Amino acid sequence: MRKRELSAVELHFSDDDEAEPVSKPLKKSKITFKKISKENAQRLKETELHKEDIAIQEPDAVSAEPKHIDPEPSLYTSSDDLAVKEQDSTAPSEPETENESDINNDREWYTQDEAVSHPVVEEEEYYQMEDEIRPSFRRKKAPPSGSRLDVDEVSPDIDLVVHRLTPPFLDAATITTKKLEVIDTVRDKTGDLYKYTKTGSLLVNERRANKDRKKSARDATNIKTSRLGRVLGKQEKDDDDKADEEEKTFLDDEAYDKNTLQQQRRKLPAYHAREELMKVIAENQVVVVIGETGSGKTTQIPQFLYEAGYCKFGGLIGVTQPRRVAALSVAKRVSEEMNVKVGKEVGYTIRFEDKTSPKTRIKFMTDGILLREALLDAELDKYSCIVMDEAHERSLNTDILLGLFKRVLTRRRDLKLIVTSATMNADKFSRFFGNAEQFTIPGRTYPVETLFSAIAAQDYVASAVKQIIRVHLRSEPGDILCFMTGQEDIETTCEELTKELETLIKSDPSIEPLQVLPIYSTLPADLQSKIFRRSKYRKCVVATNIAETSLTVDGIRFVVDTGLMKLKVYNPKLGMDTLQITPISLAQANQRSGRAGRTGPGLCYRLYTKYASLKEMFPEPIPEIQRTNLSNTILLLKYLKVDDLSKFPFLDKPPIETINTAQYDLWCLGALDNFGKLTALGKKMSNFPIDPALSRLLIVSSFSQFQCSKEMITIVTMLSIPPIFVRPTHDAALQRRSDSVREKFQVAESDHLTLLNIFNLFKANGCQERWCTKNFLQYKSLRRAVEIHTQLSQIMGSQKLAITSNPDWDVIRKCLCASYFHQAAQFKKYGEFVNLRTGLQMRLHPTASLYGLGDLPKYVIYHELLLTGREYMNYVTAVEGEWLCEFGEIFYAAKEKGITSRENQARKEHEFQKVIAEQRKLIS
Repeated sequence: MRKRELSAVELHFSDDDEAEPVSKPLKKSKITFKKISKENAQRLKETELHKEDIAIQEPDAVSAEPKHIDPEPSLYTSSDDLAVKEQDSTAPSEPETENESDINNDREWYTQDEAVSHPVVEEEEYYQMEDEIRPSFRRKKAPPSGSRLDVDEVSPDIDLVVHRLTPPFLDAATITTKKLEVIDTVRDKTGDLYKYTKTGSLLVNERRANKDRKKSARDATNIKTSRLGRVLGKQEKDDDDKADEEEKTFLDDEAYDKNTLQQQRRKLPAYHAREELMKVIAENQVVVVIGETGSGKTTQIPQFLYEAGYCKFGGLIGVTQPRRVAALSVAKRVSEEMNVKVGKEVGYTIRFEDKTSPKTRIKFMTDGILLREALLDAELDKYSCIVMDEAHERSLNTDILLGLFKRVLTRRRDLKLIVTSATMNADKFSRFFGNAEQFTIPGRTYPVETLFSAIAAQDYVASAVKQIIRVHLRSEPGDILCFMTGQEDIETTCEELTKELETLIKSDPSIEPLQVLPIYSTLPADLQSKIFRRSKYRKCVVATNIAETSLTVDGIRFVVDTGLMKLKVYNPKLGMDTLQITPISLAQANQRSGRAGRTGPGLCYRLYTKYASLKEMFPEPIPEIQRTNLSNTILLLKYLKVDDLSKFPFLDKPPIETINTAQYDLWCLGALDNFGKLTALGKKMSNFPIDPALSRLLIVSSFSQFQCSKEMITIVTMLSIPPIFVRPTHDAALQRRSDSVREKFQVAESDHLTLLNIFNLFKANGCQERWCTKNFLQYKSLRRAVEIHTQLSQIMGSQKLAITSNPDWDVIRKCLCASYFHQAAQFKKYGEFVNLRTGLQMRLHPTASLYGLGDLPKYVIYHELLLTGREYMNYVTAVEGEWLCEFGEIFYAAKEKGITSRENQARKEHEFQKVIAEQRKLIS
């Protein structure tokens, strides 16, 4: 039996092909990070490696002499520099003993459901895979004592002292991170709905525990996924082939339905109000159209405008949607009604995807796309009409666009703006535009009876399943719509419903089947389309809050409402947006119940008490602009010459602390100067549809100091997609296998370099799904990464930024430090670090390349923090103290003997004030 050493663990393959790790004692040694060569890190056979597919093989020649942007000069010589936050450096404490079982326990929380089937890898394939991806370095596990090994004596890292500076255009009291709290999205933290947001559903937790055991057993008995199956030719169909077949079937169904599309149009309430609506639009520059979901306002108004000749002189009709899935689905529906292909007269544009052409006259897009188009064309001259659909959802981009339109409309009297909304917020929109004309599309709603739960449910998923089955067995004909929080809740509900109904039908064959259909944003388009198809059986659609307003499903007579949803909320402690489960608002509850009265009298079952609805729900949803990070938005506003943000016409003003914190973050990144003006770097950053820190990273990588933009495009691409690693839950054998495979991809110094390694290997292996499955990687995420990589490369070219390659991984780490110095941490004890600026204690993510190393670096930078009871750094790279001083001098300085932190702070403030005084003289 062949054996190979895997780091400090040997894998002994027994007869059942399960890898049992056996620890080997480690000798105490001094470790210093060394540059790993590309060839050794990948260990690819030469016949399998294509140089043109590997970004770090050798630099690409630049076809033209691109104009480089010089790095921003020192803070103390220029106004175009970065800035600072807070506090004294926390010196690393003495290493503390940590039980190794605690380290292993850290792995439990981050396990996730498998998204793809993972056949058991045969032993020979396992060794071949190891040769392909295993870097040549050896990883060291922490000694049992948990003590830190000696730091290399040849090049010991320096000690840093932290100082805090504030630019003169900001008030220091409003940007102290510690004073900022997460926006409170819960009205009553003692109520039942709040308890659900914290405990979740027991059924969901149980499903998570059982899923992998069933999957591994199924895979083990499936001959088509085994080596024997391949020998016998029993191959499974590729997932893409299956999708193509389903899509073909769906298109056939649609072809049959096209004969009745015009008849369906004529039945819509919007169609009957056409003449009166178009008259109001012709007489007014701004019109607020009020219409309930299902009235036809989304699909019909753009066609009315097109047929009325608003595109006659070349202008486009732009239609914004708050969600990608809505932009795609509505564009498809309108193109079918107009009998044209998507991409011709009717097209759509979403982030990293443009399906339009010179022939396009009706363009559907997300609101973020239109906001970015305003950067290139502030007057939006190519549009004759703009329809802002679903404005009542109050997305961040929609609110900003409304403020911009208030300025644009005064300069473009020929531009028409139609704001569509449900009943909520309609009056506010009208007042915002100077009492703009309102037009209500007459509804066709029927009365809906609302029934509350008598007592609080113990498990909202289990209660929903029981209620749906009761409706199916006892109620008159009509489809059911159930609202859940997210994908996992939806899948659990669908599985439990199917299982319960199968049991009931076995005992009583006279029971009619129930067609259970999920709908959420990441569900493939062909599966989403199933909810719109006719069925001879009762349908039960289980959806997120996307079905409140964005989608209309005919035939719904019963609604089951859990009273919960997922909401994006900015967490100042983490410095990022997080998704939280929260109670819905009363307005949303009424919107959900109204879905039952579209085709006849309906019933809405609320799985919460009437008391909870009155005491635990806000009257209206919290606008996104008041609960999310505004850095990217403010960067765009600064580009549009909105220098004084206090004078911008916000529909609802965000907290001043949120605005100033965002401006401070942009100042730190060099996007704003010491007086709040946009720098040359900031202008370049605003052209990238990504996080400001990532856009800075791309730009800086093209500087002559680094010249590694090709590698950085790949790294930024990989940071812009969902997690790529798949770790089966509650299956020890598959967990060990996936962990072992993941470690062979890892580059010891850096998770960012690990991502670079994986992307290059994915392309070198032909972007094959089988390769991803074998290596426990998400194929769909990596395939999406290839598309994003192309788009970012095109943007780099359009901005005249050099795309060059640098195989030196130390240079890549240094470039990462140049953009993420503001998110740096210092070693405290094994597995734990302290944020240099805030003092927040953090741990290494269990999937980090540095996790388990005996000798950890003194300083690291990280991409983001994950909050799961503890704060975990995600995507970590080791850096040197000298680099932090070089690129983050606004925060850090080398510690000098005899100089206290307070004295250092005073000295830096004095130097900074001298710079400000000199710059003011130059300005005056």
